[in-house]
Amino acid sequence: MSAEATNPATPGPVTSGAQRKRGRARLDLRRLGRAALLGSGTRDRLPDAIGHVAEAHRGHYPDADLEPLRRAYVLAESSHRGQTRKSGEPYITHPLAVTLILAQLGAEITTLTASLLHDTVEDTDVTLAQVRAEFGDDVCYLVDGVTKLEKVDYGAAAEPETFRKMLVATGNDVRVMSIKLADRLHNMRTLGVMRPEKQARIAKVTRDVLIPLAERLGVQALKTELEDLVFAILHPEDCAQVKAMIAANAASEGDPLGDIAGEVRSVLREAGITAEVLIRPRHYVSVHRVHRKRGELRASDFGRLLVLVNEDADCYGVLGELHTCFTPVVSEFKDFIAVPKFNLYQSLHTAVTRSDGEVAEVLIRTHQMHQVAEAGVVALHNPYAPPSEEPSDSADDERVDPTRPGWLSRLLDWQQAAPDPDTFWSTLREDLAQDREIAVFRPDGATLGLPAGASCVDAAYAQYGEDAHACIGARVNGRLATLSTVLRDGDTVQLLMSQDPTSGPSRDWLDHARTPAARIAIRRWVTAHPAPAPAPMSPAQRPPQQTPSVVPRPEDSGALRPAAANAVVDREGASVRLAGCCTPVPPDDVTAFAVRGGVVTVHRVGCPAVERMKEVGRPEIGVRWGDTAECRVTLIAESFGRAHLLADLTEAIALEGVAIISATVEPPTQQRVRHTYTLQLPDAAHLPGLMRAMRAVPGVYDVNRAQHPAAAAH
Repeated sequence: MSAEATNPATPGPVTSGAQRKRGRARLDLRRLGRAALLGSGTRDRLPDAIGHVAEAHRGHYPDADLEPLRRAYVLAESSHRGQTRKSGEPYITHPLAVTLILAQLGAEITTLTASLLHDTVEDTDVTLAQVRAEFGDDVCYLVDGVTKLEKVDYGAAAEPETFRKMLVATGNDVRVMSIKLADRLHNMRTLGVMRPEKQARIAKVTRDVLIPLAERLGVQALKTELEDLVFAILHPEDCAQVKAMIAANAASEGDPLGDIAGEVRSVLREAGITAEVLIRPRHYVSVHRVHRKRGELRASDFGRLLVLVNEDADCYGVLGELHTCFTPVVSEFKDFIAVPKFNLYQSLHTAVTRSDGEVAEVLIRTHQMHQVAEAGVVALHNPYAPPSEEPSDSADDERVDPTRPGWLSRLLDWQQAAPDPDTFWSTLREDLAQDREIAVFRPDGATLGLPAGASCVDAAYAQYGEDAHACIGARVNGRLATLSTVLRDGDTVQLLMSQDPTSGPSRDWLDHARTPAARIAIRRWVTAHPAPAPAPMSPAQRPPQQTPSVVPRPEDSGALRPAAANAVVDREGASVRLAGCCTPVPPDDVTAFAVRGGVVTVHRVGCPAVERMKEVGRPEIGVRWGDTAECRVTLIAESFGRAHLLADLTEAIALEGVAIISATVEPPTQQRVRHTYTLQLPDAAHLPGLMRAMRAVPGVYDVNRAQHPAAAAH
């Protein structure tokens, strides 16, 4: 946490006057330092140095007991006395500034107490035991969670291992990361005196790790300012261009966004809806993104309208009025109230156009939603206080507990499998770079939170952990799908598991895995099960290259011609053959046609070859089934590829008392395999049971009668 900096090198985000009134203005660190050194006050009053913190806190908690805050300040000030920042200010100004940031966001007293003390154990002689004895277990846990590991003990691994420690602590108490984010924000605000290379290094870690964490915890107020501070350091030319565009727009004549805001106020007033309509300027990075997306910016692109109401129902009332009185831009409408984002964010998004073509983006939310949108998990106040209502029964639903969101649970799971600091650090950055989440549903209604672009492979490891090694396929929205199928928000996925204990993932799965948990588990399995090197074959052992099948195809061997036909045709002396394209068996409805050589072929009535025979004018011949019980049939089994599947299918067929005349296995395509069997049944009545037995083999998802038009006899 040690901050070695002075005054900000760059201004913060573009803020409205209303935001500044809420306390986003910067502190005068020199004045604060003098106040901190003038004394701690008496036990009956707060020290002057924390008066601004107390004022901000009481804005959210009017009846708060500030005694813990006073005692924490006294300990922090006395412990840090004599320490200075690189700018020359007393060091106590840093924990005071961090605490003010959290107080303005609405953090409760435990968080503020820990924030004042967050550097004491790291940088002074204060011990965790002292903190616990004086302030209790919760404050001690938070201080320990944000205390960095020493480089003397961990060397180059100190930074990644410190973040691992903080994330694990955050898994038990999200307030740990709230303090860390506020700490980083103040350090970024005061980064100006450091060497440029050190500024760039800190800014990159902030960009890759802290900003995504702020987004995932929903703390937009911290995220947007961190983005702007990083933007100024890593992209100074682009930042200067954005500042120039904002300045030029501010100096231009007319204010279309202000005019539209006035019209919106009038519309809502006439509709009897109590609402506050604000202009919310975009921050630097937001302006930059819009500029890259749209090119030349309109005056209304530099901000958005924010409409704040009292009740959820009023949000939709406002939406209806706006869409009635203005022309809505349909593609811009999003309902994050009915379907909140994974980081607690709720709001209606829309855009409306005036008759003169000016377009305004509009955010509609309640005051409570706005507090959560700005402060995220910090707005939960004390998230670990005893609940006032019974908890939900949906224990598997990631959105039930906002203090342990699904992404955090997944992160904590995979970090255990990444003991190497370098692997953890690189994987963490990759994971956090996936900035959008989707929710997919299991058949039991529970949800799985996954990053956008995740596949069925990721869903398997999210649901089953390393047991997902045995996954062989999936059904997505009821339809069979390969494991490489990319999932979309709202999909229902049912994972199909093999019962074969030797089943394992393919190296190809890595091409479809987006989540760290899946990639780490697959790599570990592949490393532990290297593919055996193929033994060289003698020329006599090598199969002919032109033979793709396990055994000769039945059409080539004449195996489809029965020794004794069990079909009787109305043509005396004719040789009867059961068609290979549909392999009819009793009691199928059949018809027959004469072909070359005096042969009559028998087809199922629904066979496509029947229509072709009729089209070329071949007359149908009457046919009926005879008394012979035995019959021959061709079945096609569709399956997902896995080891020992052919042996298991063959065993299932044999157990039904059916003889295999021939079998063909086609090369796998997208992890699917097609098996074609020509079988001799002792009785046609065995066919339904045989097909059920084949479908019951793990990995087999369908078994059907052959229906190959190209195989029809002519």
